[in-house]
Amino acid sequence: MKRFSAVAIVRFKKSVLEPQGKAMQLSLAEKNRHEFSLIRTGKYFEVELEAATLEEAQQKMERVAGEYLFNDVMETCDIEVKESERAR
Repeated sequence: MKRFSAVAIVRFKKSVLEPQGKAMQLSLAEKNRHEFSLIRTGKYFEVELEAATLEEAQQKMERVAGEYLFNDVMETCDIEVKESERAR
């Protein structure tokens, strides 16, 4: 088995109102910082896992992300998997 590291970035879909980002935008506007017209927030996950191949590691991450990390009705998830640089 090889060791892999993965990053998953979860964001609300553009069609979903994102209240935390909107609140940040309004707060900046109150401070006369009107150049920020859109702020969106999200979640960032770093994961280490073991798998036989990069393809298997990618499949494992996609499965875990779909089951636990994001709601595909409201959110999108971008996943990047690479062989880990850390030694076992």
